Amino acid sequence: MFHTLLSKPVFRELPRYILFAHMLCNDSVQLMLSMSLYLMIVSLQHIPKALCALLVLLATTTFYNAALNLAMMSLERYVAICFPLRHSQMVSQKSASVSICLIWIFSSINLVIDIVYSLTINPVSFKDSIHCFRERIIISRWQVDMFEGFNIFFFVTVTGIFIFTYVNVMVVARSASTEKDSAKKAHKTILLHFGQLVLCVNSFIYGTIERALAMTSSSRLFMDLRYMNFLFVLLLPRCLSPLIYGLRDDAVRPLFLYYVRCGYQKVKPSGTIH
Repeated sequence: MFHTLLSKPVFRELPRYILFAHMLCNDSVQLMLSMSLYLMIVSLQHIPKALCALLVLLATTTFYNAALNLAMMSLERYVAICFPLRHSQMVSQKSASVSICLIWIFSSINLVIDIVYSLTINPVSFKDSIHCFRERIIISRWQVDMFEGFNIFFFVTVTGIFIFTYVNVMVVARSASTEKDSAKKAHKTILLHFGQLVLCVNSFIYGTIERALAMTSSSRLFMDLRYMNFLFVLLLPRCLSPLIYGLRDDAVRPLFLYYVRCGYQKVKPSGTIH
């Protein structure tokens, strides 16, 4: 899919596809880090706390990035439908790049504060070898409260963006003065983004499910259920989300299928890129 986006200059220029490419890269990194951390936890592997902090920082940041990136993609579609004449001015390569930078800053700020605080209180501990998971970075109760508050603010904000864009695009879709087909397609796209957000939110119940599984009497059953939980709650949504979005796009799908078939059968795009 990423090779498909790199194959055409237009995909590297339009903000819509820049954000999509960022989502692909972000989810790929998140999957690799999640797999690495999971394997280390299961194998009871100990690593230096400094390395653990770096891995957890990247894993947490890319996790939050996914939902924020979807929100930015919904805003881009909202501008394209509600302000078509100003779309090229309001949404450009530069604005897409700035949005991606802001996404990374906002997603990482919570854990950066935790790491800086831990370094300030006990810098020597970062040389120790630990069993790596996020809770090992937290050393005070206020950090837990801040983490929970950040999660609430984060998802209220992202959900608010989706509701705002969805309602406004619905209003435009029913207006006689606009291109109804384009507006209805954007309406469906935002619904798809919201579905992808739900898949992202599901990852937050991973820890809750794992704590419930830990209460099972059989250690073998716990390990099997823990793997199923990791596969279907954490990994599968990350794999499906970009694939579903890419296959739905009329410009990306034909090229993607062409490369999947190794160029065996040429496929013409079924829609225009805008």
